[in-house]
Amino acid sequence: MTHALHPTAHLPTLRPFRQGDAPAVARLVTESVRGHWTYTPELFREVSPPTRLVAEQDGAVIGTARLAPFGPGVPDALRLDLAGEAGTFTALTLALLAEAQGGFARVLGVTREDFGEQMAFFQAAGFRNAWQSWGAHLDLTTFDPAPFEPLQERLFLAGYEPERLSPTAPESDWAAVFALHELGLRDRPRNPTTTPDPLSPERLRETIVREEAAFVTRLGGEIVALTRLSLRGPEVDSEDTVTHPAHRGRGVATALKAHALGWAKAEGYTHAGTGGTVLNLPMLRVNTRLGYRVERMWITWEKALA
Repeated sequence: MTHALHPTAHLPTLRPFRQGDAPAVARLVTESVRGHWTYTPELFREVSPPTRLVAEQDGAVIGTARLAPFGPGVPDALRLDLAGEAGTFTALTLALLAEAQGGFARVLGVTREDFGEQMAFFQAAGFRNAWQSWGAHLDLTTFDPAPFEPLQERLFLAGYEPERLSPTAPESDWAAVFALHELGLRDRPRNPTTTPDPLSPERLRETIVREEAAFVTRLGGEIVALTRLSLRGPEVDSEDTVTHPAHRGRGVATALKAHALGWAKAEGYTHAGTGGTVLNLPMLRVNTRLGYRVERMWITWEKALA
């Protein structure tokens, strides 16, 4: 039996990303996250072997997908990112999976619940809605630290003193900060999206000195709580808020984070961001007290590789 040939000229062409595609890809990716972040062409680089494909039609890039290792924090997973015309997602994904490097057990996709085209694709493609995370923002221009002063005063009278950690702090302070960081990693509920890449003591110190402001609470000179702010343009992002177990349940984390946000406001920062897994109820409560507004949930989708 002879089958009639179907014309395929209307279908987009799939090919590896080329450097000249960077402006179009940056636009598609920015649109895919509804402008939540702005991606510039400089962020996209041609690599070999290619990890990003584009779908081109009538000389225009209309879709793109990237499949690459999720990161050191989740070493067994690849991450799939999609942007552009939803009708290109299946073909782009199949093409990437056909050439995927071995040694990985699963593919993960991350999208916010209101990013409809990605949500629909992952569900239709048989991915499992495995984890949910929250993001939240605070308008620092209207943040008022005054309501937290009674709490800070009570803690001060009990011996707790918040301060910004100096980049020239002694080695003992940096050792205490790293110990709290490690304690937080062990205690904090997390999922692949909220699992940070492993940091050595040296790398943690370098990161703080280069691009963060770290704040600690001391009791009798001993560091018992930590919170870090990543400094990004007009916004600060909270990282790594942790209190030693012996000092939890007293409002230490709330008071320290309020102190850090008050510093950020005084320094001219206008917005603060934070986030975590929905299972981390203590931090959800802390951030609610501080006035953060929770956004739509982020969904991490999972599918095993055969």
